[in-house]
Amino acid sequence: MHEGPMFLSFLGHEYMSLGYAAVSVLLLILLGKIATSNLALVPSGVQNLFEVVLEMILNFMAEIMGEKNARRFFPMIATFSLFIFTCNVMGVIPGMGSATSNLNITVACALIVFVTVHIYGVKEHGFKYLKHFMGPVLWLAPLMFIIEIIGHLARPVSHSLRLFGNIMGEDTLLIILAGLVPFLVPLPIMGLMIFTSFVQTFVFVLLAILYIQGAVEHGEH
Repeated sequence: MHEGPMFLSFLGHEYMSLGYAAVSVLLLILLGKIATSNLALVPSGVQNLFEVVLEMILNFMAEIMGEKNARRFFPMIATFSLFIFTCNVMGVIPGMGSATSNLNITVACALIVFVTVHIYGVKEHGFKYLKHFMGPVLWLAPLMFIIEIIGHLARPVSHSLRLFGNIMGEDTLLIILAGLVPFLVPLPIMGLMIFTSFVQTFVFVLLAILYIQGAVEHGEH
């Protein structure tokens, strides 16, 4: 008897999450347009903010992947960094919600990383990339292959669930506190959410970098 309203509520949440994701994308496009509309040698305002953030991302990637691979995968990693962080902090704004509190959004991001890892693994090493799944001992290769396949398939599951679970928990806590004590008390939680939004973005991006680097580097050692 209650299946209809529950389904509509679930469907509504799905559409709202897609709406929040769209708002995040449009906001980043707008800020990017503002940052590049009047480029200056001595940056200021939004341009300066973007340059500092993007330079930090590139330098962080270079420390892990090396300069060449960092520049190679910088567009994707930088996009993930800005998009996920913006989606995360959306939940702090009254009346809004975090798009990343929807499992569909986090799964989509994790699957993009998963597909990219193996496409570039094959592109970089050809069929030798399959040796990555065989292990160092030939007679253990069949067993290692199964274990490695399971491990790789588990990556997007843990990658997406970690981000979804943490952001969903934060949003739920904020909603509960705002309902019980609508003034002052939620403010520290909102500040904490901004910090954890950065942490969750960092974790997602770090794992993406490590997965890609592992696929691209394999075969050189």
